[in-house]
Amino acid sequence: MNSTLGYGLVLGGLAFASFGALVGLVGGMRRDDAAFPWVMRCVWGFFACMLSANVVMEWALLTNDFSVQYVAQVGSRATPTVFKIVSLWSALEGSILFWGLIMGTYVLAFAVVHRREHARYMSLALGTMLAVGVFFTFLIAGPANPFHTVSPVPMDGPGPNALLQNHWLMIIHPPMLYLGYVGMTVPFGIGVAALLRGEMGDAWMAPLRRWTLVAWLFLSVGIILGSWWAYAVLGWGGYWAWDPVENASFLPWLTSTAFMHSTLVHERKKMLKLWTLSLVLSSFVLTILGTFMTRSGIFNSVHSFTQSDIGPTFLVFIAVLLFVSIALLATRGHLLVAESSLKSMLSREATVLVNNLVFVAITFTVLLGTLYPLISEAVRGIRVSVGEPYFNKMAVPGGVMVLFLMGVGPMLPWGSSDPKMVRERFWVPAAVGLAVVGACLAGGLRGFYPLLTFGLAGFVTVITLRELALPVKVRMSERKEGFVTALVGSATKARRRFGGYIVHLGIVIIFVAVAGSSAYVTHTSGTVRQGETLKVGDYQVKYLGLTSGQEPHRTYMATRVQVTAPDGSVSEMAPRMNYYERMTDPVGTPAVRETVKEDLYLSLMAFSEERGTASFNAWIFPLVGWIWWSIPVLVLGTLIALWPSRKARAVAQAETPAAGAPPEAGGEMNRGAA
Repeated sequence: MNSTLGYGLVLGGLAFASFGALVGLVGGMRRDDAAFPWVMRCVWGFFACMLSANVVMEWALLTNDFSVQYVAQVGSRATPTVFKIVSLWSALEGSILFWGLIMGTYVLAFAVVHRREHARYMSLALGTMLAVGVFFTFLIAGPANPFHTVSPVPMDGPGPNALLQNHWLMIIHPPMLYLGYVGMTVPFGIGVAALLRGEMGDAWMAPLRRWTLVAWLFLSVGIILGSWWAYAVLGWGGYWAWDPVENASFLPWLTSTAFMHSTLVHERKKMLKLWTLSLVLSSFVLTILGTFMTRSGIFNSVHSFTQSDIGPTFLVFIAVLLFVSIALLATRGHLLVAESSLKSMLSREATVLVNNLVFVAITFTVLLGTLYPLISEAVRGIRVSVGEPYFNKMAVPGGVMVLFLMGVGPMLPWGSSDPKMVRERFWVPAAVGLAVVGACLAGGLRGFYPLLTFGLAGFVTVITLRELALPVKVRMSERKEGFVTALVGSATKARRRFGGYIVHLGIVIIFVAVAGSSAYVTHTSGTVRQGETLKVGDYQVKYLGLTSGQEPHRTYMATRVQVTAPDGSVSEMAPRMNYYERMTDPVGTPAVRETVKEDLYLSLMAFSEERGTASFNAWIFPLVGWIWWSIPVLVLGTLIALWPSRKARAVAQAETPAAGAPPEAGGEMNRGAA
């Protein structure tokens, strides 16, 4: 019953997406406003089918319906309820089904928010998004169908991968990452619509910027949570290893971050229109490439929990996306004419341009290092390995340059600048940066890149705090709008500016944490008997003995460890090994003592009850917790930048043309939304 109902709903979603894509694209190109209501109906139908299909699958998982192939693959009667729920995204078929739900939600949200805006624009944008939905519902209905029936029906299943049951972060990390990945569909649809219409004024840019920022936030949080999961679960003493699947999420983050900066130049100087759209299209293509890398099984990664044969289908889709994107940029790009040019290299727009080039260079470097082993094997038949040294050597200088530009950009004015004024604004932040480096040297810290990072962090922080403190000014003489419109525009930009600088502070925190935890880590390993002590830096780790226990889905052996900190405080830690019924090897869970200054990280490698010994890997990671603590800062800054103004909404509604009004009557879209 569940298999038939679920599969029927997927086919319904495929039908709605196909019809909506056809009507939306054809109607939009013909400038037929009558198509829009039909597209909206298809959007609602697509969402309803995807939501219902996911509910059916969750019901099958919770009721242990092993007649459904996906449940037989990842379900188990012993699995706790919470992990039964999240096992929806623990393997390929379920994760693609979940992807369809998120896509349906995004498309519906975009349609509802902008439903009163120009119908032909919305038809093109929604038609493009539903065309992407066609591909994913085709996957769900075909190569990645989770609703196949199983006969004979097994009495029980293996449960999800043990690593996915080993920490609470797996409950939220994949959804955050998927919300970031799938969210890029919306700006892709807007970008394609802009190219098809040959227009990209402020009205096009407003929703494009907002929806990209939404996806960027989820992607940022997903990446950080993923590094936290790797740190807290895998027990290898790290959080980022330039793994192919890690890189898959990092690539679209780089290009979407470049896009967010490029929009500043477009808004203020009407430049970089084609470049900005290129970044949007690239970000979406890279998300699809990342999905292929994660779910095709072509890469051997600890983050990839599935092997499948959907790789060729994804490659065809990626090829189609590249062809469509390049064709649109080549044939329609000439319509997006820049309205001004770069006049001075000593200006904010120049730093944004350099910033974009650095982001693209890092993207190309990471992409090349990730794909080169596959290319080498395909061409030469030799599988090579591109490891962490390559990525660090190529990407670290670029990252330091980005940090430097985060300070220089806000310090410079738009247009041209007076060198004397720049020097006056430069010397205080520079002095603070040098003072930070001096303090680090006095404290015994060494290393070129870490010290440079700390100094630049001080430099950027001073400039960012100074910019946050600047009062909001409305210069009526520079505006042609009325007082209310000018005030609303200034308030909206001030909010975005304020939120953007808070995000910058969050990024500075991450830079400092990564530099400190990478350059000044202390590592010790050893085997100790019960009652003996292992010295880790200034910590004393005393092994007290073993304990054991049983949980519904696993048993465990844990070590009791007494830790004496440098300040004399005493606490206990319990690194352990978890044993799952259908896994031959145990899954370790490290223990972490977290402080603002540093983490003490203990991983149990082996133990012997007979000899009373235990073997540990131990690390001290300075500042590492700041990476995870940056999440609230990033979220706060992004929400401030996204939060709509009541007055802005009022002006937007007043200026919005009725659906079906000619372009001359209402403009290309609601200009008040900018």
